[in-house]
Amino acid sequence: MDELTQNQRLSRRGILQVGSAALTTAATLTVAAAQDHHSPATTKTGPQNPILEAQNPDSAHSPETDNGTVSPFKYSFALARTRFGSGGWTRQVTARELPISKTIAGVEMRLNAGGVRELHWHVEAEWAIMLYGHARITAVDQAGKSFVSDVGEGDLWLFPKGIPHSIQGLGPDGCRFLLVFDDGNFNEFETFLITDWLTHTPKEVLAKNFNVLPATFDQVPKKELFIFQTDLPGDLTAEQTQASRGTGVVPQRYDFRTSQLKPTKVTAGGEVKIIDSKNFPVSPIAAAIVRLKPGGLRELHWHPNADEWQYFISGKGRMTVFAAGTHARTMDFQEGDVGYVLQSTPHYVENLGETDLVFLEMFKADHYEDISLAEWMAHTPHQLVDQHLHVGREMIEKIPTEEMVITSS
Repeated sequence: MDELTQNQRLSRRGILQVGSAALTTAATLTVAAAQDHHSPATTKTGPQNPILEAQNPDSAHSPETDNGTVSPFKYSFALARTRFGSGGWTRQVTARELPISKTIAGVEMRLNAGGVRELHWHVEAEWAIMLYGHARITAVDQAGKSFVSDVGEGDLWLFPKGIPHSIQGLGPDGCRFLLVFDDGNFNEFETFLITDWLTHTPKEVLAKNFNVLPATFDQVPKKELFIFQTDLPGDLTAEQTQASRGTGVVPQRYDFRTSQLKPTKVTAGGEVKIIDSKNFPVSPIAAAIVRLKPGGLRELHWHPNADEWQYFISGKGRMTVFAAGTHARTMDFQEGDVGYVLQSTPHYVENLGETDLVFLEMFKADHYEDISLAEWMAHTPHQLVDQHLHVGREMIEKIPTEEMVITSS
């Protein structure tokens, strides 16, 4: 049974089996926990969804520092429609699901061993990270040069705009990965597919194009394959040799091994790896892979050059976004959630769980930029800062002059 289908059924079964007494208990515990954490002035009454509130305590009972109305900046892949094929499944979070997300869209995909995301291309650039398993990726550039490679957990790839490519799950258990596109209105369900194109081209035109008989195309599928099941690919070296015959390979690789990249920053609270055009030249999309230890904080900061799209890989945390004009909102995040922060809007991410919180920061920009609150204060005349905040010169003088990125509890 496919892992998503199984999890959905288990989840639905679990919810249906919860009786009214259990729901009342869960609601009581949720409210009690929220009261303990936020100390609201009054007890919340009225209709409640205890399961949802337990996952989102900072929405059920927001911190006193939250204020005003802030556009929603969170959407979960668990709420997205899942499209199944014989070789796997996929689902997406775009500007249609999360309207604030204008610059970037995300797609989760699972391919069985042998499952293929059929030969296709799209207008947008495709950045990807492998979350589980192994896959074979192929591409051909404008000069007919080929790229064939096997990728595993933690590896990245980038297919530039308009470059045709494919993805196939390898043994023993296929793969799962995240795709990121540099347009919030991208639609994974409406890409340029090889089967779809040939089906909608007259056979006599195809015959003339390839100098063969029209009957050659009698067996072309009448419906797009999209994600389909087939045999595992052949030997990697043999396929690389066959694909590059006559033209050679692409001048710059389309994949990137994050395991070979040393962390950009390491502190007691965690680490971050930054990947952009400086170390992955083909990529027009900048990324940071952030790992926060329990209690760790992705310090208060903002990004001056682009909106930030986030994907939470594992763990639990929360983020407060300050939207100016006294407006601020805190939301909770867990595995599979998407966050979005507008350009130059300050925020932080805090690990409130007992395990590492791992998430991606993605930007429609070829290089990564951020400005931290602490670094700003450290490099502004200290007397002036204290005249604003009244925190004492001693505190200000102890702020590290180098950006921390991640702090510990």
